[in-house]
Amino acid sequence: MCPRQRSRGYTLVEVLVAFMIMALALTVLLRIFSNGVRSVAVSSDYAQAVLIGESRLATAGVDDMLAPGETSGVDGRDFSWTRRVVEYQPAVDYTWPNGDKKRSIDLSTVKLLHEKRGS
Repeated sequence: MCPRQRSRGYTLVEVLVAFMIMALALTVLLRIFSNGVRSVAVSSDYAQAVLIGESRLATAGVDDMLAPGETSGVDGRDFSWTRRVVEYQPAVDYTWPNGDKKRSIDLSTVKLLHEKRGS
């Protein structure tokens, strides 16, 4: 009698384990990719808020008097801002919705008083 030769190939258990490992790896990769896309969107919002906030700070004292007080408004898509001036120190607070959260950024500077000299 000849001993039976075992057929070469993968068993069902080996194939199922390989599929499980591949599914777990793909799940991790998709989660990493989605977190990267979300981070890009958040950083884009921050960049836009900084750009508009710096613009608001630059116009403080140019477009209007640099008088102590508070002004506010809305820019673009739900970006709300509040500009406060305290003793030649304008500050801008920007807030915007981001999913379930509200994100914000605070910018401030110091403006020097430019006196006109008489001739």
